Amino acid sequence: MTSVIGTVAPVVLDGRTLSADQLIRVACERATVLLDDTGRKRMAASARASREIVDRQLVYGRNTGVGANRTESVSASDRAEHGLRLLRSHAGGIGDLLPEEQARAMLAVRINQLLAGGAGLPPAVAETLTAALNAGAYPAVHEFGAIGTGDLTALAETGLVMLGERPWLGGRATPPPITLEPGDALALISSNALTIGLASLAWRMVRDLVAATSLVAGLSFLAVDASLEPLAERVHRARPHPGQVLAAARMRRLIGTPPRQRARIQDPYGYRCFPQITGLAVDAVDGLERVLSVELNAAAENPLISAEDDAAYHHGGFHCAYLGMALDTTKLALLHTGQLSTARLTTLSEPGFTAQRPFLAEGATGSSGIMILEYSAHSALAEVRGMAQPAGLGHAVVSRGVEDHSSFAFQSAGQALRAARAFRLVLACELVAAMRTLRQRSIEPDPASPLAAAYRLADRALDPDMADRSLSPDVMAAAILLDRLAGSGEIEG
Repeated sequence: MTSVIGTVAPVVLDGRTLSADQLIRVACERATVLLDDTGRKRMAASARASREIVDRQLVYGRNTGVGANRTESVSASDRAEHGLRLLRSHAGGIGDLLPEEQARAMLAVRINQLLAGGAGLPPAVAETLTAALNAGAYPAVHEFGAIGTGDLTALAETGLVMLGERPWLGGRATPPPITLEPGDALALISSNALTIGLASLAWRMVRDLVAATSLVAGLSFLAVDASLEPLAERVHRARPHPGQVLAAARMRRLIGTPPRQRARIQDPYGYRCFPQITGLAVDAVDGLERVLSVELNAAAENPLISAEDDAAYHHGGFHCAYLGMALDTTKLALLHTGQLSTARLTTLSEPGFTAQRPFLAEGATGSSGIMILEYSAHSALAEVRGMAQPAGLGHAVVSRGVEDHSSFAFQSAGQALRAARAFRLVLACELVAAMRTLRQRSIEPDPASPLAAAYRLADRALDPDMADRSLSPDVMAAAILLDRLAGSGEIEG
């Protein structure tokens, strides 16, 4: 939920230390943004260096064309118009407009990148973007245009808004138009700020949902009297993948002492392999966070203007291969975690595991109970599966063959967001079924365990009526509860 501007702690951007969590506070909670003076000085030094360097040599995009036009020189008298033409021609995004939080994430990332001091842009650019964020204003940015080598269309659209050619959306007040220095247009748009912002939003959602999976699965463990031997510390010392060890330890802590003995010597994979599969997702989320910590604070503009060396470096540092691969890995790990959730949902429909009627039905013979939850969960899981297709399998050669590889990280970030939303519903279906089983069997978690608190919250949130009826409201209530459980702090440790 978006909060009122200024009600959360400010976030200081310095080009060096921005975290994904801080970015979420700016994008979703509307935290006030403050600019660090050291970052401003880096920007100013880089801007001075760019003006000096361009007077003595060719610098891509400043006194040359871009892409396949890189060999065409731009005269000093035409550089201002060249920059304006560049923004107008590249502001060719298509599709729907992005929601506010995604546009805000892009702005915050771009500000922080500029403060790293490699773009050659003056501090006024970061100050204008900051003023927009703090006023609640954001640019109209279309959803399609990037292929993982720079969010050119989105940032060109942003540039035209900054120049006053297009209006800001939202906001109490909007910053006055600015004038870019000759040659600064490419420096403004040479960034993957939107892709990085979307990836950060996806990281937060997936991280919280993977953590909440432990609570939901813990309730399912109790609901079918599953064996806790697969969670034993000794088992995971023998094969100590970090995420697997953590997933098992979390589950042991959450469940505490089970109220009943195990019902079987060995359970299906949905229970027995929980640490291995969920641990994979934990590791993937951690890996994505490590990549984001670099990307959020990187001066990746091409060319890189170095005030220290008084030089312009032409390079490929803008390429998003690392981020695209980390996102694709995370999506696939989320799919496996969702597959395990639907496997547990199947057991919760089986009398052999619950000692209840098929589908946990109550009332007249032939009642369907939770039968439809399997259909709904698998429908949502199909969306997760579709989004798990690696966007990195794509390939594009553009600009007359000069730009001959694309990561499609932007597509992967969008897929990750969609996958997370669908996975949330898969997990919500399992939560509804687990709580129904526990209620029918009159089982409650160990009162001293963290799982007991989650059980009480779910018990209050979910309708106890077990007659045949639409379960859609229950699943939506469970999905909202998952957001609360993920942010409760009860899962870590």
